[in-house]
Amino acid sequence: VETINPDMEETIKAGVISKMNERKQITGCIIDGPLALDNAISEYAAQKKGITSPVAGKADILIVPDIAAGNIFGKALTYYANYQVGHVLVGTKAPVIIPSRADKSEVKLNCIALSILCSK
Repeated sequence: VETINPDMEETIKAGVISKMNERKQITGCIIDGPLALDNAISEYAAQKKGITSPVAGKADILIVPDIAAGNIFGKALTYYANYQVGHVLVGTKAPVIIPSRADKSEVKLNCIALSILCSK
């Protein structure tokens, strides 16, 4: 989904976050959304769909709508793609690290590093 749809709360939230970045309420990064996963990580997919975005195919941080979606997505990246991930819950007073008991030490270190970046 690449457009804000009033019937899909996640798209509204993504649009709000993008607008906050546009208004300099969130700085130090480039944010765009809503963007479907394929458009966020594949320039080819974005081009085929006619999507123009400064982050299309270049996203290095993905925001998911809830902890369940993040858990599924993170484990899929870890186990299907052998991808290095870091899991952090934001929107609280301080970032919350949420590693899995089965995570390798590198992933746990990524979680710590990401939480430090999120706290600034």
